[in-house]
Amino acid sequence: MLSTVENTAVRACVAGGRHLRERFGGETDADFTRHDVKAAADRASEERMLSVIRDSHPDHAVYAEESGDVSTDGDLRWIVDPLDGTNNFVSGLPSFATAAAVLDDDGPVVGSVYVPVSDDLYVAHRGEGTRHDGEAVSAASDVPTEKATVGFVIGHDVKLDGRMAEANEMQAALGDATKRVVESWSPCVHWGALARGKLDGMVCFHPDDEEQHVGELLAEEAGAAVARPADGTYVAATSESVRDDLVTSIS
Repeated sequence: MLSTVENTAVRACVAGGRHLRERFGGETDADFTRHDVKAAADRASEERMLSVIRDSHPDHAVYAEESGDVSTDGDLRWIVDPLDGTNNFVSGLPSFATAAAVLDDDGPVVGSVYVPVSDDLYVAHRGEGTRHDGEAVSAASDVPTEKATVGFVIGHDVKLDGRMAEANEMQAALGDATKRVVESWSPCVHWGALARGKLDGMVCFHPDDEEQHVGELLAEEAGAAVARPADGTYVAATSESVRDDLVTSIS
């Protein structure tokens, strides 16, 4: 059953991602606000992803970022992000992805991320590890904290409800502890890099579900050291020592 679900997640992400790759760099059709941007490409990618999912699993619950709850009944629930990194996409920056996570009562069980421009495909399956382009990967690395590059993720609500000052303090503290902090506008791309040991850590402050479920699965199945030091805060790193230093820096 879950192997079929995994196959569907991959096909959905690739279907949406290939459409994004075709549109990338072309004329932009988007609506901009102070804190967000919505592109026609989001909706077009989502339509393609949902078509794959509904055709294969009409009995599953599905939530998609643009459409909301498409269906609510089913033992398994899909969370679909048709364009993670919309701001990058419309700005001509190639860091964006499609993502799908499938949850059961215990959390994410299958996840897939596809990065169209670099043609990177990530798949994670609970208890079976994380794969990149079909090969098992590991998040392990011996890079020390002071030489680490860390991604920092905040959810959309943080920008709207007065918590940006706290987020800025957290980011500054991470900058003091590490070599570089990347403010992630495409978390799924960075989750994939962490799963391969290319990025040394991820720190999330009240992140959005559309990226977080699949990101946690990719990281944990790749063996990342993780912690939840406070409500709404998640830390993953390529070693326990880096994880502990990151937690200390933001506490």
